[in-house]
Amino acid sequence: MKILVIGGTGLIGSKLVKLLVERGHDAAAGSPATGVNTITGEGLDAALAGVDTVVDVANSPSFEDKAVLEFFQTSGRNLLAAERRAGVRHHVALSVVGTHRLAESGYFRGKIAQEALIEAGGIPYTIVHSTQFFEFLGGIVQSGTVGDEIRLSPAYVQPIASDDVALAMADATLGKPVNGTIEIAGPERVRLAELVERYMRKIGDARTVRADAAARYFGALLQDDTLVPGPTPRLGTIDFETWFSRAGARN
Repeated sequence: MKILVIGGTGLIGSKLVKLLVERGHDAAAGSPATGVNTITGEGLDAALAGVDTVVDVANSPSFEDKAVLEFFQTSGRNLLAAERRAGVRHHVALSVVGTHRLAESGYFRGKIAQEALIEAGGIPYTIVHSTQFFEFLGGIVQSGTVGDEIRLSPAYVQPIASDDVALAMADATLGKPVNGTIEIAGPERVRLAELVERYMRKIGDARTVRADAAARYFGALLQDDTLVPGPTPRLGTIDFETWFSRAGARN
């Protein structure tokens, strides 16, 4: 199978391309670094020649509300139009568990718009909803920093390692389109503030982590179940302790 991975030089994309090649497929990374730009359209038609499946794991370079929305709308429209021209048979996209419960957040409004384009795009598709990556804990700390404290919601999360995300994405890519969503999550459900406190102690950061029900998560208030999957997600095998102990987890 010939596969193009948009965002294929990033955290998930690079792991996914490697997995797909190891499984015997012709997989290539599409990103501005490889001459493929979904915003300008540069290189898209050439990169899609003969491609069976496209996987979109690209993310907005800015989290500012307007920029995020413009990125996902422009990238989505350009990519789907090029796929239709090329006769692509399966579009796979990575999104977030709880996206449609997070419309207060500008970032998640962008993801909602991206998913709507896929659903209306006329190409058989699979959307993979993932919980938060362990690798994003540093960004979550930064988002919750208020002075010398880290204020975060006590809502539940079920974080997942990027290695488990890449495995799930590989299986979705090689499977049949579901024309709907698949949920993936980590093996452990924990409250967000508690998880971040564990992480802070591991990295030797002594700042106080305070559970605050009024704290917003990238602009949105959370309920206990906002960020957790439904009853039948695919579960990864890597828990927090295992992830942190592996080389590179502290970077």
